[in-house]
Amino acid sequence: MMQTTARLRELLNGPEMLLAPFVYDGLQAKIAERTGFKAVYMTGFGTAAARGYPDLGLLTMSEMVQNVRAIAHAVNLPVICDADTGYGNPVNVWRTVREYEEAGAAALHIEDQVFPKRCGFLAGKQVIATEEMVPKVRAACDARRDPNFVIIARTDALAVNGWADVARRARAYRAAGADMIFVDGIRTIDDLKRYVAELGDLPLLYNGSLLPVAELARHGFKLTIHTGTLMAAYVSIRDAMRQLKETGVLDIPITGHLFGELIETLGVPEMEALAKKYTV
Repeated sequence: MMQTTARLRELLNGPEMLLAPFVYDGLQAKIAERTGFKAVYMTGFGTAAARGYPDLGLLTMSEMVQNVRAIAHAVNLPVICDADTGYGNPVNVWRTVREYEEAGAAALHIEDQVFPKRCGFLAGKQVIATEEMVPKVRAACDARRDPNFVIIARTDALAVNGWADVARRARAYRAAGADMIFVDGIRTIDDLKRYVAELGDLPLLYNGSLLPVAELARHGFKLTIHTGTLMAAYVSIRDAMRQLKETGVLDIPITGHLFGELIETLGVPEMEALAKKYTV
């Protein structure tokens, strides 16, 4: 079977935009795989939320790597991962790449925020100097053992310094070896169009859901990570909790076909077949 890193490279070099939904655990990743997605994105926001924390740089590198491993081992898909600021200086970034790669990631992105970072759509972000970020990008590229492992450089400078600085940073990070550029904080259609106009000659990642996927693909993005699945999971669980608390019943059956689908998604038939193989 082709390694997930090589498969991700193949997908990114193909004619179609790759769409990767947000996931933060193995079950969500398995649902994405069963649904037919070709890659998944391990969200840092969701990884923190699943542990009861906001996305404010509170999780450590080892906690994030633990989740990388859980998700990567749950599916046969390339897993694209949030690696925050790389958890320190260029040497820390070097180790982060080694740990993520060993855990099974196919790609990661590091960002140019000041530590502790903030969710890209929260106010109050600050960014380090371009001259501080460039060595981190170089360290990330040097650290990978597998040349197919994808290094994505993210800049959060849009809300802080505007488009001129974003463009300078993006080109500097690309020149330092980044395989892909990720400008976070795209809030409007005008921002989206400016993103493509300013940097469309570079391989670009888009994070969001401002347009339907087919329209996003026409803008020339190589990769879109889609936030919608994270919010859908939150709304579904919240509403189910409210209904159970207020009425004492849930509309969703916990037995029958739906339960059968869940145990299939979790791989129960495969595990039972494996058990039979080794039964004396």
